[in-house]
Order: sequence, then C-alpha cells, then structure tokens
Amino acid sequence: MYLRYRFYYLLTVVILILASGYAVAPMFTIGRILLLLLVIAVVVDVVLLWRRKGIKAFRQMSQRFSNGDENSVSIRVESAYAFAVRLEVIDEIPFVFQRRDVCFKASLQPMGETTIKYRLRPTQRGVYGFGHVRVFASTVLGLVQRRFTCCEAQDVKVYPSYLMLRQYELLAMSNNLTEMGIKRIRRIGHNTDFEQIRDYVAGDDFRTINWRATARRSVSATPQGEEGRLVQRFAPRIMVNIYQEERSQQVFNLIDKGRMMQQTFNGMTLLDYAINASLVLSFVAVNKQDKAGLVTFSDRFDTFVPASRQPGQMQNLQEALYAEHTQFGETDYSALLAGLSHRVTHRSLFILYTSFTSMPALRRQLSYLRQLAQRHRLLVVFFEDEELRDFAHHPSCVPSVASDQRSSAPITTEKIYHRVIAEKFAYEQRLIVQTLRQYGIQSLLTTPQNLSVDVINKYLEIKSR
Repeated sequence: MYLRYRFYYLLTVVILILASGYAVAPMFTIGRILLLLLVIAVVVDVVLLWRRKGIKAFRQMSQRFSNGDENSVSIRVESAYAFAVRLEVIDEIPFVFQRRDVCFKASLQPMGETTIKYRLRPTQRGVYGFGHVRVFASTVLGLVQRRFTCCEAQDVKVYPSYLMLRQYELLAMSNNLTEMGIKRIRRIGHNTDFEQIRDYVAGDDFRTINWRATARRSVSATPQGEEGRLVQRFAPRIMVNIYQEERSQQVFNLIDKGRMMQQTFNGMTLLDYAINASLVLSFVAVNKQDKAGLVTFSDRFDTFVPASRQPGQMQNLQEALYAEHTQFGETDYSALLAGLSHRVTHRSLFILYTSFTSMPALRRQLSYLRQLAQRHRLLVVFFEDEELRDFAHHPSCVPSVASDQRSSAPITTEKIYHRVIAEKFAYEQRLIVQTLRQYGIQSLLTTPQNLSVDVINKYLEIKSR
C-alpha cells in the first residue's frame, strides 16, 4: 500500500486546523471531525482496492529487436473493478537504455481496458533483459495506491537491422527504391547472358542492335491494286538484343573489427553501421541471384560464412553477425589475406569495411590490399568524420577579412589551429582515396548514415560493368 500526495496534503490541513484549536477552541473539534473523516476515507479506499485482484497487464513486443531502429513495445492493461480507476504504469526496461521516463498515466472505465505503446531504439547488439510491469491503481478518492506486479521478466535479443531489410524489400516490390537514393544504373557492355529480342526504345545501346532481326521485321507484305498483287513495303523496325545480368557471382562483406571501428556516431559504433550495411547488401545481392558471404577479422581471421544464395542464407548471416564486437588490438591484414587465400578460390567481389584515419595507417596495409585486388575485385569502404568536417567549416573557426569587429566571439589563434588540424585530417582522407585509385583499388568514402545506400549503389555500378 502506498499513500499518495493527496493524503499528505489533507493530513497537513487537518494538523493545521488542530493546531489552531489552541487559539480558537471550536477549531480543535472541527479538526478532530476532519481527521476521523480522513481515516474513514482511507479505510474505504483500501477496501475498494484490495477487495479483488482488479488489474492485469500484458507486455507485447517482438521476440527480437532491430539494432539502430525504433522497435515498438505495447502494454495492454485490463481492469476488473466495477468502478473507474486511475493508473500509473511503469515498465522495467533494460538498464542499458538509461531511461527513467517509461511511466505512463491512464484512466480506465469500469471493466475497461487500454493499450499503451512506446518505442525503444537499441544501439548495441546482444541480450536485453526486461523486468516486470508495475501498475499503481487508485480510486477517484486518490488517497491510496495499490501496486500490481504483472508480466514475468523476459529477455529479447537485439539483431542487426533486419527492419531495414523489410523496408528495402517493400520498396523493391513497389518500385520506389529511388526514394531511398538508390539509383538505377544503366547497364552497358556485353558481359551478360542473352535473354530475348525486342523493339528498340530510346536509351538502348546501339551496339546491341540485331541487324538480321531488324531486316526481317522491317519488310512487310501489303495487298495493292484490284488484282490483289502483294507489294513489299519497307517499314523500319529496329530490333535489339536484351541481355540479363550474370548470376551466381560471389560477394563477400569483409568487416574490420579493430579498435578504429569502435568510434561512435549517434550512439552506434562504426562496426554496427558496417554490420547493418553488409546485411542489407547481402539481401540485395541474393535477390540479384548472386551469392552473399561474410568475413570478420581483427588481429586474426575470425568468422567466415561461405557465399551462398540458399533461402536460409540471410538467417545464417544474421546469426553470425549477432555477437560480433570490436577488439582493442591492431587489425592484422596479413591474417585476412592468408585466410581468404585458403577459403575463397574463385574470383569474387570483396567489400571491405574499415577505417583509415591517416596515410601511415594505409601504407602499413597497402601491400595486402594490393594482393587482394590482384586476385579479386576489391572495394574499400571507409567512413568520413562528419563532425570533423562540420567543425572545419564552422563560421567560428573560419577567419574573414570583412568580419564584424563587434562580434562577441572573435576568432582566436587557438581556433585557427583547430581548424587547420581538422582540415589536415580531411585532406588525408581524400589523399587515401586518391592513393587507392592509383593502385587500381576502388574506394568509397561515405558518412555512417548514408553507408547502406552508397554501398548498394556502388555494388550495382560494379555489377553493371
């Protein structure tokens, strides 16, 4: 049983009236009557609340959460009381969220029910433990609260972003992928398999024109004159060959789990962004009839999932990525090269998710990247520090000749030094891209929030070639 604030407020008023009875005698009698009424009201409130087990609550949520996405949780509350009650519902969410505001107030009519919905956004993969649902009920008198403990404690697993997979799947079904920024790449070249012959339309490659089919379809027989003689008339109809994409190509996502991937952005590490992007890319590759595989590594060659496009491959990838975490050691690319040399014998597309912050860091690994690029098609994906870029272009750090002398925040020498250092880091990232391009290694410099869309566009571009 819990006494509410209203009880203490009324008790304070009664005490003040009783105390005033020393000065005015009738006030003491009035105070005693009010105190008796207050005790009777508390007893009535207790009897009403404890007469039956009147409140039930049920938590409803998915068996697994999607990392980095908003996951819905609903609590259904039912009342067995024959009178209206006021509720305070507290859900004991996992401590990792560090939230103390998951408290909801509701009012239920006699024998009524209601549903409370809220959302949680996890930023780490793993097992999250939910506690009980605590419901505090009170009557219209509002003097006493009764606590109900509902729902058993339960655990929920947080997987890589599978909600993003559903989003891309629905957009693909409705042909609205351009809304996500995914571009349709025009397919040029002949590294494809023949599919059919059709009429030429604007935008088709002239090199795919089938001249023999064009000649056959362009000549038609038309009756002419009273004798019914057939006259051949030339009506040009250009026919082109249509090719379908090569299928069953191997696409491997190589995820670096070194210490540099522990950098956070919007509460999520770069490793989590890489895991979500690799999962989405694998989903797209499987739908394009390619084989998707996975490799994770740090100071040693770690997880390896062979490339496949079987129906259960996406579930295998999710289970493999579920428990991956960053390591604090230096990444060993020689172990990656040795592991791939033994396990991947066919030429494949490798998409490497890593983070190079300086040219010395790249030079230490460049020889291994060049060996990978000689045997396979390699795409290096690393992250642009958006906060550092915004800091370098912030007006408070950029000196101007026509600056206002009355400004309350003048540009100091220290700010100029900070801007120069920030620009140096940004320049080194651009230099890394140029260096990789010189050695024939494709690279992609992108921000974490645009990673998935940019990687998919790059994959479609490479596949079209």
